[in-house]
Amino acid sequence: MNKLLLTSLLFISVGVFGQAPGGAGARRPAGAAGQNMNMGHLYGKVVDNKTGKGVDGVSVQLLGNRPGRPDSSAKQGPVTLKAAITTAKGEFSLDNLPVMGNFTLRLSAIGYKAIEQKVSFGIKMGGGQGDGGGNQMMNMIDKDLGNIKMEQDAANLGNVTVTSTRAMFEMGVDRKIFNVDKNLTSSGQTATEVMKSIPSLSVDIDGNVTMRNATPQLFIDGRPTTMTMDQIPADIIDRVELITNPSAKFDASGGNAGILNIVLKKNKRTGYNGGIRTGIDSRGKVNIGGDLNLRANKINFFASGVYNQRKSKSNSTNDRTNLDKGVAASRVYQTGNPINDGYFAFIRGGFDYLIDNRNTVTLSGNYNRGNFKNQDFQRVDSFLIQDPSYNLVRQNSEGNFKNLGSQFSFKHNFAKTGHELTADANYNYSKNENLNFINTQTYLPPYIFKRSPVLQQSLGEGKTKNWTIQSDYENPIAENQKLELGVRATIRNNESVNNQFFFSDSSRKYELSQGISSSYRFSDKVYAAYGTYSLKLEKWNYQLGLRTESSNYNGSTIGKNENGDDSLASFNVNFPLSLFPSAFVTYKLSDKEDLQLNYSRRINRPNFFQLIPFPDYSDPYNLSVGNPALKPEFTNSFEISYNNNYKRGANFLASTFFKHNTNLITRYQYYDVNPDTAHHYSSSDSVLYNTFINANNSFTFGIELTNRMPVTKWWDMTLNFNLFNSRINVNDPKLENISNKRTSWFVKMNNSVKIMKTLALQLSGDYYARTVLPQAGGGGGGRGGGGGGGGFGGGPVATAQGYINPRYSFDIAIRKDWTWKGGNSAALTLSMNDFLRTQLYSTYSESPFLVQTSVRRRDPQVLRVNFAYRFGKFDLNLLKRKNNKADQGGGNDMIPQ
Repeated sequence: MNKLLLTSLLFISVGVFGQAPGGAGARRPAGAAGQNMNMGHLYGKVVDNKTGKGVDGVSVQLLGNRPGRPDSSAKQGPVTLKAAITTAKGEFSLDNLPVMGNFTLRLSAIGYKAIEQKVSFGIKMGGGQGDGGGNQMMNMIDKDLGNIKMEQDAANLGNVTVTSTRAMFEMGVDRKIFNVDKNLTSSGQTATEVMKSIPSLSVDIDGNVTMRNATPQLFIDGRPTTMTMDQIPADIIDRVELITNPSAKFDASGGNAGILNIVLKKNKRTGYNGGIRTGIDSRGKVNIGGDLNLRANKINFFASGVYNQRKSKSNSTNDRTNLDKGVAASRVYQTGNPINDGYFAFIRGGFDYLIDNRNTVTLSGNYNRGNFKNQDFQRVDSFLIQDPSYNLVRQNSEGNFKNLGSQFSFKHNFAKTGHELTADANYNYSKNENLNFINTQTYLPPYIFKRSPVLQQSLGEGKTKNWTIQSDYENPIAENQKLELGVRATIRNNESVNNQFFFSDSSRKYELSQGISSSYRFSDKVYAAYGTYSLKLEKWNYQLGLRTESSNYNGSTIGKNENGDDSLASFNVNFPLSLFPSAFVTYKLSDKEDLQLNYSRRINRPNFFQLIPFPDYSDPYNLSVGNPALKPEFTNSFEISYNNNYKRGANFLASTFFKHNTNLITRYQYYDVNPDTAHHYSSSDSVLYNTFINANNSFTFGIELTNRMPVTKWWDMTLNFNLFNSRINVNDPKLENISNKRTSWFVKMNNSVKIMKTLALQLSGDYYARTVLPQAGGGGGGRGGGGGGGGFGGGPVATAQGYINPRYSFDIAIRKDWTWKGGNSAALTLSMNDFLRTQLYSTYSESPFLVQTSVRRRDPQVLRVNFAYRFGKFDLNLLKRKNNKADQGGGNDMIPQ
């Protein structure tokens, strides 16, 4: 009975269609014909053409014109009518299909060649189907396609290697993107080593990173972080983005430096996959790590962890001549051999919850901690004075740090592609503790005690809490126009304790020195809103933006004033509402070439450690003190870029830039007597003060050239050349006029050589010409959270007073890969940094008070062996959602099911 009823309905529908001429169907209620005719059923089995076994996880799509809308479908082309995934046996079934017309069946699977074939039910207009009657009609709408054979793709090695090779360098709208997940020389190390391979970045011997001779802001996954470069494992970094001239969408803070955004790995492929890795270096230090990703239904879970041991060895010399009215008055010569030994651990995890096709929430967090012990022995010789002497200084310090970060985000995709609303909240907490013992023994030549040893203990602690709340809205208001709006609030609280103790011969214990100990706390609040408007007109692209920011700064120090009296010194700075415009104009010269001009205005506000007027005595021979009279600096930046993808796999980028700073915050160094005469230091002892001043202005301009090219089929080379000129002008009656101008350049080279199919070699090198000492930039500098033995030589000296001598180095690595059917793979990497032992970091600085030369060498020729194994199954049956705009940016126009 049911069969007879279905047959009758089918004949009625066919008759109606046969009587409707042309587009008559358009006059019926929308969807009526589709509802009547969606009775077809196609099914079959996909098998391997060699083994005959069913193929699991094949994507099956049926393409055709949408029923009821033949005219629009003809104009737009075929759409996906149905889609399915084959079962473990290779079977598939597509039902509720339209029975009229011709269709295309599309099959695709990882490791197999795609198939397309024409299919139909063979039903013709008019209703006459021969002598078979109703039974024949029912057989026609229920069609078995039989066994469809798929051929393995030899070009894909016949297995499921699903990650395609990305170009090492890509050009974004407002940033340069460097994919570093395959970088060999940084395997098993930290983000510091990754930055050494990035064009346009300069990394000094201590791992300090500069971009265009200024310190950039560090972001992780697009948000500010309290972590430092040496706390981020290299093996979890996916790519590095350089935003040299940020638009109004980004924080205006950061002065003349740009933004360095580190994007961590996060696999969203359907199924489960993961990896484990381990390694050891020539100093016996190991690293071990792993990651796991699982995506099923509406949940995408990810987790990773790293444990890294490190041992750093350095040797250094510091030669300083103190001047009195331009004449050498004394000379101090220091040598040191510090050893830093410790570990850090990092874990990260989270999940994405796909509420529906248009809404996604993400919760993630990370935690890392570390412990490092430092030993240093220094000899300090004093010459050219009436009472020559020398000091033997032994330092033993221990530092602990921990960092906790969390993020909650929500994303809503509207029906229109590109129309979205996001909101997120971030929290970061960091804490560090430092304990430093300093034993200073003074001798008269040849080996006569001059006085009792000075035993000093520094105890420091720092805490930082950051909250960031942000919401962004994007709306493509027309085909060639887009509007972006956003608001942001950032709150940062910091506490720092720096206590100095000296050993008392009378009490036989360490006693707190109130006069040179202090503790601080401060709060920094920045509120911002921005808007950008983008317009595309033929070959022209325009983006205009405006950002407004206001900030409130409160800080206090509890302890002693300069006279040793009880006091509470506080700073309250309110920076009024300021406007920061930006503009980007891009002209597309051809399909492979474009030219861009951009401009932005930014601000760099002094931080608390640059403001406090109380000296830091962590290093008794290099004191640090703030300057409460500092003003914020403003930067106007211009940049012109030319990009040319001149052939497949090749890219050439040329950029020229100009920056003008007013009230540039820069380091300044001067020589004065040691105020701590209570602990055996006399007024004639040599002491360096490191502080900050506002330069009147500074100018920086330069050019950057980056070229990535395939030299041969097995050899890719990336060359980067940077030429820049820096000029800093200081005009202060107290300091005399200081002007430092220098043209400098550096070049980087990275070679990737494919020796054979599974064996690769990477060779990278860099050369830096004589360079002006980098600017403080980015609100950096100052004390790192309380006590604990500063770096040898007191860190970088004043920008307006010195330069870095030429230096160069080379790193090398070789990797062997294995790949097995099923998606599992392994790699063994052997690497060595500075393998020619050429990296020598030498600085020169001068002022009316001194002339100083410092030379350092750190960690040359360290050999590392690392092994990594990856596993996983990308099971497409786990994918239930057909149109996830959050991950795919859209999808096929599918008929509701």
